Amino acid sequence: MKTDAAIVLGAAVWGGQPSPVFQERINHGIRLYTNGYTQKLIFTGGKEGTHQFAESEVARLYALEHGVRDEDILIETESRITEENLKNAYKLGIGKGLHTFLIVSDPLHMKRAMTIAEDLGIEAYPSPTQSTAYRSWETKLPFFLRELFYYLLYLLSSPFR
Repeated sequence: MKTDAAIVLGAAVWGGQPSPVFQERINHGIRLYTNGYTQKLIFTGGKEGTHQFAESEVARLYALEHGVRDEDILIETESRITEENLKNAYKLGIGKGLHTFLIVSDPLHMKRAMTIAEDLGIEAYPSPTQSTAYRSWETKLPFFLRELFYYLLYLLSSPFR
């Protein structure tokens, strides 16, 4: 599936570098771009705490170092949660004439991300990372339970939005 842009959902930044989870997401977005599945990359994520750079700024620098053209990168620097990531990226993309999107995140995060994208009216298709930092049950289970909690919370809060 070819789309106008891939929305790469933000994740933690460690010391000005993408965390292993975020790096996997960025690398996946770069592969989609390099292989012609998407024309643009939209990186999402604001600043956490006292970090010097927003997650999306770190992703942009990483992508530039890995051959993505600057004019093919868009960033939004305000979001802190998945719903904001998608809402802000969509607004940015539409403003640039982009209409179809791949959503890039971890496989365990994809259900919630796609549900939110659908609720926002985004013409989006899932593109989960092919690998993940969550490899053992000791790391998968807490992430899965966290995602399940936030997914259910999102569903329960939907009548109030």
